[in-house]
Order: sequence, then C-alpha cells, then structure tokens
Amino acid sequence: MSPASSENFPSSRITKYEQILREKLAIEELRIEDESHLHAGHAGAQGGAGHYRIFIKSPAFMGLSRVQQHRLVYDALSAWIPHEIHALAIITN
Repeated sequence: MSPASSENFPSSRITKYEQILREKLAIEELRIEDESHLHAGHAGAQGGAGHYRIFIKSPAFMGLSRVQQHRLVYDALSAWIPHEIHALAIITN
C-alpha cells in the first residue's frame, strides 16, 4: 500500500510516523501531536493532509545544526509529504 493510500485515521497516522522515526533514528523521547484541527479551512488541509507538531530527542542530533536535525526528521517522513503531512513543526532536543 502506498503511503498516500494508507488509512486516514489521525491516530493510526501518528502511530505510523512514530514507528518510522523510531526505525530511522535512535529516539530517546518522542511525542507527535495532531494540530490539524487548528488549520481547518487551510488550503493544504483540504485534501486531508495533516498538520503535526513533533517533539523529538535523539542522540543522532548531537553536533548537528537545527536545520540538519530537522532534515533528518523530514527525510524519515518524506514518503508521506505532502499527501498525508502538509506541515510539520519540529522541536528537537
């Protein structure tokens, strides 16, 4: 099943994103919040893509700039951008 045709339930999406992030990065702490309801009516949300806030702590971020840290997260989730994920707010530690 392609990422774009996966289930459309926000909680299962979050579970899927958590799983792939844990597979790709050594995660010490991870929390993903669905903020899609805050963007109702936004052009990007009309197609069903969500807005998420990710709080993530990983030793993989050690010595990297914020941009490089965020790139690791975007790369891990790239299969679902922009079809399931319209926007990410990433807070790294």
